[in-house]
Amino acid sequence: MPNETSLYPAALNGRPASAADLIPLAFAGFAHFTAIQVRDRKIRGLDLHLKRLSNASLAFFGRALRDEQLRAHIRQAIDAGPADQSLAVTVFSPDGEFTADSMQGDLAVLARSGPPSNGPKGPLRLAVIEHERPHPTIKHVGESSKTYYLHQAIRAGFDDAAFIDRQGHLSEASIWNLVFWDGETVIWPRAEMLTGTMMGTVQRQLERLGVPQRREEVTLSRLKDLSAAAVMNSWTPGIAVSAIGSTAIPEAKAFLDLLHRAHAAEPAKAV
Repeated sequence: MPNETSLYPAALNGRPASAADLIPLAFAGFAHFTAIQVRDRKIRGLDLHLKRLSNASLAFFGRALRDEQLRAHIRQAIDAGPADQSLAVTVFSPDGEFTADSMQGDLAVLARSGPPSNGPKGPLRLAVIEHERPHPTIKHVGESSKTYYLHQAIRAGFDDAAFIDRQGHLSEASIWNLVFWDGETVIWPRAEMLTGTMMGTVQRQLERLGVPQRREEVTLSRLKDLSAAAVMNSWTPGIAVSAIGSTAIPEAKAFLDLLHRAHAAEPAKAV
């Protein structure tokens, strides 16, 4: 019977990754990645994942791999694992960090698969924590604060953490995008944050469905006027949020159904 390691392999630049390959990455912090849910060997929003990897590589390294190269690594990883899986594609410099050498030379790609996930059931209660992630528009590794504040939230009796910036605007949650509903319009926070690939697919499908959307600076005082809130990431297009800090938020099934319907409208394609 295959063990989990063989069932969910890791590949470095298209070949099986050895322990020697992975040891230097164990404590690496200068890298970026994208997280993908694979179902029936197909994914949604491939263009958004490729754009994320390209833009982050240009920001971090001043250069990027061609989309064809990234697609080949993603396709190979999907073919090597089960039909349903979680896939993380990480781009880094093999010359390491804390050195100018990472400014030149080839980039490396680590593709690592694991069991598929649909996220927690919810609803979630989110503690409010003032925090602004470094390089917030890039999905990068080594962010200890996200787990640190998750632990702090749980110790305070919550399920997870929502971040608020120094201007008092809600931005995102620990590993989630936040989204709100006023009964008619989907509201996305206006703040420095990561634009998730799930967020991108939901936004464009809501547009195609004719659902109104807007970006807004969401403060804690604004929450009492809203009809619903949810979090989303690569796992799921929507999990209900029942409280942010001391403010209780109604659960609106119609809002969650809308988010899931928008996600389902995004075509799932083979790479």
